[in-house]
Amino acid sequence: MHDPLQRLYRTKLALLATLLMVAGLALLFFARWLDAAAGWAVLRSWPILDVGSGLFTAGLLGVALQYFDGQDSEVRATQRLERVIGAATPAMRDAVIDGFAFKPEDIARVATPEVLDKIITNGLAIRLGDAEFAEEIYDDLRQQAIGIPERLSNARTSIRLSMDRDTAKSRIPLFVTTVRWEFDVVPKYGTRRFVCLSDLDEFRDLDQDTVATSAWYLRPQPGVDAAAKDSFELLDFTVDGEARPIRRSSKQDSQTYNVSMGREVMESGKSVHVAYTYRTVLPVSGHRLLLRVEQTTKGLAVEVDYSDTELSELQVMDFISSSQKARIGKSPESVPGKVVSLEFDGWVFPRSGVVFLWR
Repeated sequence: MHDPLQRLYRTKLALLATLLMVAGLALLFFARWLDAAAGWAVLRSWPILDVGSGLFTAGLLGVALQYFDGQDSEVRATQRLERVIGAATPAMRDAVIDGFAFKPEDIARVATPEVLDKIITNGLAIRLGDAEFAEEIYDDLRQQAIGIPERLSNARTSIRLSMDRDTAKSRIPLFVTTVRWEFDVVPKYGTRRFVCLSDLDEFRDLDQDTVATSAWYLRPQPGVDAAAKDSFELLDFTVDGEARPIRRSSKQDSQTYNVSMGREVMESGKSVHVAYTYRTVLPVSGHRLLLRVEQTTKGLAVEVDYSDTELSELQVMDFISSSQKARIGKSPESVPGKVVSLEFDGWVFPRSGVVFLWR
């Protein structure tokens, strides 16, 4: 069955042929009438008979051609189009594949994010041979890499563990833990927030918040108050070496520090160097220090100095999912001080981290 456009075309062609036949036939009758009429000598010199014959013949041939050759003409046109497309298909296919493989800017001009996701998922499914596995892997990667707009680079973390020698008798043995972060980033969030709390449910809620919020959980223990400065304190925060004001607020069992990145920094859209230091406490009986990476990070270096403790050794375990291996180092026994370090050059995704263990 023909589509509406084809039926309209055939109707218009038949109507035109009919009009030509009627017009030609009318001119033929008019020419015959002129031969017998008197006083129309001027019109007899016009080629009315020839024009009428031409119009009538064209209309008649048009109707006949459409009737006898219409279907065959469509078949010939279809076959001709198929030959052209068949000959051009390899070149078109190669051009599309080359554009997708080597010219990502071409894909960006014509594909929506949803289409790009589908292309990536399908390609991954072909490589893995498992469509469901590919979809789950890409969904997780998209959430970690695309869902978090900020990406850190050249992240450096230094941690110093010291014995809490001013611990009251009612307080459990603690390590005073001083942590300093430094990294480069193109900031997307105008305010950074640091929260210390002892409510596990609230901590889990904050853990699902934007990456602009860093949460530190302190389990309720004798002499440890998450709302007190001696339990957690943000000491400084700088952007490209310029100190930013720190605003502190507290409530029962929690405290919050807010730092503004600055309007000029946000409007510039350029990479800046961020550094901040905070001090907290860590139960000695916990036997572990967890350093978690909250944002996608390119390159990570961590150093822990535990010289001012009674620990004889720290064990390092990384939870970085990658084909690359982290480099772990320890200070020689022949030099003063006790330091362990970890370096990783690849990408570190959120929820990854490093654990330091002691006995």
